[in-house]
Amino acid sequence: MSQPPKNKVKHLHPLCPDESCAVEAGDIQPAVSGRPVTPLLDTIITPDDLRKLQPDQLKQVADELRAEVIDTVSSTGGHFGSGLGVVELTVALHYVFNTPEDSLIWDVGHQVYPHKILTGRRDRIRTLRQAGGLSGFTKRTESPYDPFGAGHSSTSISAALGFAVGRDFNKKKNQVIAVIGDGSISAGMAYEALNNAGAMDTRLIVILNDNDMSIAPPTGAISSYLSRIASSKEYRNIRHMAKEFANIFPRPLKEAARKAEHYARGMVTGGTLFEEMGFYYVGPIDGHNFEHLVPVLENVRDDPKGGPVLIHIVTEKGRGYAPAVAAPDKMHGVAKFNVITGAQEKPRNAPPSFTRVFADALVKEAEHDDKILAITAAMPSGTGLDIFGKRFGNRLFDVGIAEQHAVTFAAGLACEGYKPFCAIYSSFMQRAYDQVMHDVVLQKLPVRLMLDRAGLVGADGATHAGAYDLAFLGCLPDIVIMAASDEVELTHMVATAAAYNEGPSALRYPRADSLGLEIPMRGEVLEIGKGRIIREGTKVALLNLGTRLGECRKAAEDLDARGLSTTIADMRFAKPLDMDLIKRLAKSHEVIITLEDGSIGGFGSHVVHQLANLGLMDHGLKIRALCLPDRFQAHDTQEHQYDEAKLTARHIVATALSALGQTEAAEVVVRA
Repeated sequence: MSQPPKNKVKHLHPLCPDESCAVEAGDIQPAVSGRPVTPLLDTIITPDDLRKLQPDQLKQVADELRAEVIDTVSSTGGHFGSGLGVVELTVALHYVFNTPEDSLIWDVGHQVYPHKILTGRRDRIRTLRQAGGLSGFTKRTESPYDPFGAGHSSTSISAALGFAVGRDFNKKKNQVIAVIGDGSISAGMAYEALNNAGAMDTRLIVILNDNDMSIAPPTGAISSYLSRIASSKEYRNIRHMAKEFANIFPRPLKEAARKAEHYARGMVTGGTLFEEMGFYYVGPIDGHNFEHLVPVLENVRDDPKGGPVLIHIVTEKGRGYAPAVAAPDKMHGVAKFNVITGAQEKPRNAPPSFTRVFADALVKEAEHDDKILAITAAMPSGTGLDIFGKRFGNRLFDVGIAEQHAVTFAAGLACEGYKPFCAIYSSFMQRAYDQVMHDVVLQKLPVRLMLDRAGLVGADGATHAGAYDLAFLGCLPDIVIMAASDEVELTHMVATAAAYNEGPSALRYPRADSLGLEIPMRGEVLEIGKGRIIREGTKVALLNLGTRLGECRKAAEDLDARGLSTTIADMRFAKPLDMDLIKRLAKSHEVIITLEDGSIGGFGSHVVHQLANLGLMDHGLKIRALCLPDRFQAHDTQEHQYDEAKLTARHIVATALSALGQTEAAEVVVRA
């Protein structure tokens, strides 16, 4: 049966019954049993199959691929809007370039679900972010089509330049392509890479995916036409000849001719900045139109002159799914959701997240102190600071993906007598370590570092695990480090950070719902460096830092039932340590076990160091330090990750029994 003409009949996307998502008839077949029917996509196992198709079939591939992404993420959750925005670009790149021989490097990697479907992983795509399943980001060990792993932003151009220089040393001819978003390119590392690449004149293709900032919007057919001309071999040959011809003129005339051509192109395309950095700029072009995308990519691929090229494409985040397009964040990261409505699954009557508790506590403090300011590095909603911004709009600063700048900016504010709260995910604070040390701690400035997502993070896996902040901050002098065990403690610690003005402080809290405790209207200021006793015993002492307190309570009940009287101390502070409390417990207990949701080299290491130097381990004290394993843990549920890390009650009990020589009993507990 012949299909109706594409330009006359339209039907609704099978996964989005909204006219804003209408697609031309014949692009996607009706869904069967709730799943999209994808006859053309079904023929594509690897990009080699894609490259056998005709150009006029690419739109149908893209429509089917978009339907597959929507259906997949509705059942798995994960990053969403960014992947929908690059469907056509993903298809075009694999169609034009000979991947994996040509190296395609994605920045961040949260937009690569379409890429994974096209590169031999469609049969596993519904295992995304699950134990033993596909990673939510690019991962070298997962596929040869992922030449470089990424979960953080702004790394792609630097890595791609390394690939390109290595290729040249190896005398190979393959292409290297970096895809970077307009948010990621705002980070300093991206500009460092652009500057280096432009100066080296190495063959490199950078694709700037502009889906939010709208650096320079496309101007329809004229823009596409100009971009195709500018990227063509003929134009670049003429441009090269003109440069050679200009060399016979005196230098002032030659320079005038160069600037005239350069700025004429810059006024049309907006690429003067990139041209000044040494890149040949092409764009902006419509990133959803194959008639625009494919010819430009082919022109750049086939250009014999080489050198770095930047192609500026404009896309729409959430493209093809009305609820995503309508959402303020374009449904950037989602839980499982209803395909028809876009409504995400949320647990009913769940207590507020620790992030929300932090945000509410900070608002309360700011209501009483107009010196409190808040800083985020492109994560206002992720850190809860969007709530602060709604209440105090002129006191919130979103600096973009620029964690280094955020920390030093906060240092400058502190010098002027303000109280900056710099809220950055624990794993992202790693990117600003030198600034924390050199610009904040060394100068003893009262910057408040709020470390969201401390500890394990579940489905986002190793790239986002907040495992290392206790180790990399704990070695710095004169910094106060707090870790909240519950929402009440978090509220108190926000108040403590606001009140502490003698130097830098850090507060870590997890990616999790709180415990459902009654939260005070405003926090109390805690005494710096003092822990609290939760229950008193005589035989085993559990020194807890952070969110393992609930597991300590369960373990203590078990140990007490075995006749082993157990103390629980919630230490509150990793630095300064409450040494008076630690010494007292070391002298009155046979076993001490430290617990933390951080890596080796953190809280437990400091406790052992101090006890050893005080000679308190010389006369039979048994001490064990429980922390995260000294390896990267794969994505899984947080519950399973902590069990794997042996930071649950049964492992605490087993550790205590083993320390007391009751190994047989300990093994029974571990197997239970």
